[in-house]
Amino acid sequence: MKAAALEESRAEWFEDALATIRTLASEQDEISADDLRRELRPPASDKWPGLVFGLAARKGLIEKVKEGTSKAKSRNCGALKIWAAVKEEQR
Repeated sequence: MKAAALEESRAEWFEDALATIRTLASEQDEISADDLRRELRPPASDKWPGLVFGLAARKGLIEKVKEGTSKAKSRNCGALKIWAAVKEEQR
């Protein structure tokens, strides 16, 4: 039962994260997992933010524009991908 509950939680978190990425990408020139972390509840797995940004990129919503360093204390200055919305004419 625990695995089923976690899987349901994953689906819900991904759905909410994708919606948040869409909103952030439409409002800001660049977005990152730090932005998502500020706007959305914490994921059950540390891997989910990277996975959901990859999913958003495969869906053609965002594209990687550069790399930086995370400012989140929990990330301890870890590497960070910076994303931007894909322009309508590029889709």
